Amino acid sequence: MSLFGEERKQIILQLVNANGKVRTNELVEKLQVSSESIRRYLEELELEKKLKRVYGGAVKLNLDRTEPSHMSREVMRAEEKKRIGRAAADLVQDNDTIVIDEGTTPLQMINYLSTKKDLTILTSSITALNMLIEHQNGGLISADVYFLGGKVNAKHHRVGGAFAEHMMKDFFVDKAFLSVDGLLINKGITCYDPERAVLARRFIENANESIIMADHSKIGTSTLCKVAELKEVDIVISDAAPPEDWKKELQAHHVTWLVAE
Repeated sequence: MSLFGEERKQIILQLVNANGKVRTNELVEKLQVSSESIRRYLEELELEKKLKRVYGGAVKLNLDRTEPSHMSREVMRAEEKKRIGRAAADLVQDNDTIVIDEGTTPLQMINYLSTKKDLTILTSSITALNMLIEHQNGGLISADVYFLGGKVNAKHHRVGGAFAEHMMKDFFVDKAFLSVDGLLINKGITCYDPERAVLARRFIENANESIIMADHSKIGTSTLCKVAELKEVDIVISDAAPPEDWKKELQAHHVTWLVAE
């Protein structure tokens, strides 16, 4: 049965609203059209403000443009985040001093640190702190843990503000693992919260290596506050490869992009 363009667009919208996202390759198979046609439909729907295009597909439009709560973020793209967390933990060596940023993606790496010895871990995440305490009490992790104090953000289970940033100023670490809300080659790394942006920038400045952990939905998007230029970080870990037109610039600035299998 042949479908007209508007009918196909309605099917795409139904899938986005039901699942929160669609992938281009899945739409090609379902609608039996070329990837170029799918990209055109997604472009038209984005212009109509009915969805937001991201690398590899599209996501449901966030009409209020506010950061989702910690609880809602925990269940979004959980499998992708686990793979990214495992890949991040593989970069940690015995005796490393690391920052584990707030965010549900960096949380996943904690479960894969049990084989590492004599770590020093800093975090601004209340959830990460609780997980680390449980792992310490259960003998599942060998680490000294430092919690950065500051203004409590109850909705997102983190601390931030001037006190946290000032405390971090006196710490220098081997590796900082950071989550982001947006990643664009020309706009850099972004997040929703100005206080979080300031602290994240401090993490990058005070780390020998900074590692961005971002699932595919963050690629090709930007949010309110700039954290850093993409060229200022060392490694990006994602569940998807970078867009083809990013590769030359990533290589020029020696940014390594790892795909978590």
